[in-house]
Amino acid sequence: MDGNVPEPSSSPVCVHNPHLETLKDDILYHFSLGTSTHDLPAIFGDVKFVCVGGSPSRMKAFIEYIAAELNMEDPKSEYPNICAGTDRYTMYKVGPVLSVSHGVGIPSIAIMLHELIKLLYHARCKDVTIIRLGTSGGIGLEPGTVVVTKQAVDATFLPKFEQVILGKTVVRNTDLDQSLAEQLLECSQELNQFETVLGKTMCTMDFYEGQARLDGAFCSYTEEDKQEYLKRARDAGVCNIEMESSVFATMCKMSGLKAAVVCVTLLNRLKGDQLDSSHHVLQNYQQRPQILVGSYIKKELGI
Repeated sequence: MDGNVPEPSSSPVCVHNPHLETLKDDILYHFSLGTSTHDLPAIFGDVKFVCVGGSPSRMKAFIEYIAAELNMEDPKSEYPNICAGTDRYTMYKVGPVLSVSHGVGIPSIAIMLHELIKLLYHARCKDVTIIRLGTSGGIGLEPGTVVVTKQAVDATFLPKFEQVILGKTVVRNTDLDQSLAEQLLECSQELNQFETVLGKTMCTMDFYEGQARLDGAFCSYTEEDKQEYLKRARDAGVCNIEMESSVFATMCKMSGLKAAVVCVTLLNRLKGDQLDSSHHVLQNYQQRPQILVGSYIKKELGI
């Protein structure tokens, strides 16, 4: 496992790259931001909470929701996209809360996180909490259940993230902040609006074969094979499946960020592969992580 990683603490966001000191201007290309073109400390220096999710529209909806929850809502506000100069990601800010989209899958969120971590570092942010809000497939859970990730695991149910760097496989662990996970679970119990569980989240490299689906363009296994695999995952403590949590946990730990993953399950994968719930029901489910995280942020800010 990769060592020399700081524990989340009352300290600035960390980067581990001596080459950054030699850059005249650090261009955050996929955000359309840069250290010489933008006053990053002035714009982002007060950020304490960063919430990320795959969908641009969902992250805009979240910033509108949190603005109302924090009593910072302005009827005339348009909540402009800070990253309007690019079409890769979207970013919104209200008070100490930053909302950022990350796209689908490990490569997309990893690119975003590199630039987000550098942004927080250049902005001299301290004591930042970062939470991924997402959707997932549940294993043995009723649709609509919210899973707070205890630990991210790979498709072999091991708590590790592997990346090839300079032709060599580097293995890093995927630990998340346990106290933050417990706080989020406690918030859900206080809300008492929907079922929330604490469990392992399996992160895969693919939506179809990588998640044992039977409905992709290719499939070389049977329904029985699928069921056997998912039941082994459940026996290993896996509650849900998505495609970002492992690299998210790894990179947040390396930067000293206190991190959590909160995903709602849209279906029980033991009972099928395709979504058959109505649009209205799915919209309701997708609001649950933001309700929970909004409650946590309000509690932390004493609102």
